[in-house]
Amino acid sequence: MTAQTQTQTAKRKSALADILFRLIKEKPVGAVGGVIVVLLLFVGIFSNFIAPYGMNDVHLAHRLEAPSIQHLLGTDQLGRDTFSRIIYGARISTIIGVSATLLNIVIAIIIGTTSGFFGGKFDTIMQRFVDAWMSFPSLLILITVMSLVGTGLIQIILVLGISGGISSSRVVRSAVMGIRENIYILASKVIGVPTPMTLIQHIIPNIMAPIIIIFSTTIGSVILSEAALSFLGFGLPPDIASWGGMLSAEGRQYMEIAPRLALWPGICLTTVVWGMNIFGDALRDLLDPRMRGGVGRLGNLGAKKIQKFLIKRQVLKN
Repeated sequence: MTAQTQTQTAKRKSALADILFRLIKEKPVGAVGGVIVVLLLFVGIFSNFIAPYGMNDVHLAHRLEAPSIQHLLGTDQLGRDTFSRIIYGARISTIIGVSATLLNIVIAIIIGTTSGFFGGKFDTIMQRFVDAWMSFPSLLILITVMSLVGTGLIQIILVLGISGGISSSRVVRSAVMGIRENIYILASKVIGVPTPMTLIQHIIPNIMAPIIIIFSTTIGSVILSEAALSFLGFGLPPDIASWGGMLSAEGRQYMEIAPRLALWPGICLTTVVWGMNIFGDALRDLLDPRMRGGVGRLGNLGAKKIQKFLIKRQVLKN
């Protein structure tokens, strides 16, 4: 490893450590959201090892049992362990949330960068298409498309990813329009750098902050959209454990007999979406360049330091 590579690696680690320190110091609530996100990823990845029973292990003799040592959260109408299905539901939420959001980012970058960089008639045509798409209620579009393509994991990832990417392209376009007239972009045009190379090497790296923010804030809405579709019967098949499906099937049908069947998936869904949104808001504040100066950079700590400095300066003058 060369000295330059080592220096770049050290800088990346230092920047990551700085963001982590600022997250804990300035945004403690956001740090709690980050812990929830990490916990969701951990449970989703290792669900096969954490869950005490299989996703669809049916034991009709143990139908609608109350919580016990054998079944921590009780069982559903088919005798399936509720705790295990909650764990597997976390895996489904992780897969759909991350995959659909990555597709969302790819679509947003393709539409937003080309539209914002080229401008002119191409930008006008693309933005009128985006306007038309955003004029329809999102849930109506999702239900209509899912009724056409059918239920399934791949289908819901594609539908949520493409639909969200078209809407998110507006943010990417705005970021591109803010930097396309910079000196280094104009210099790349003058020396004859191909347009695809300019987009890849100069445009996209300089809009990574809003892209990261879009990613962190979109995962929660994607998980919530999947839960809504599953609740309405347009999401995943009944044999796949998802929190929205659990609310729709056993939760809604047996709510009066066993309220816990709706309570636990509802709590998990609410907690995860809250954690995602809070973590995304914290990252937005930390990565936004406009928040890095003065009070925006150091939060309450910076305000106190500035106040002490002004008081000390006034005392010295007197």
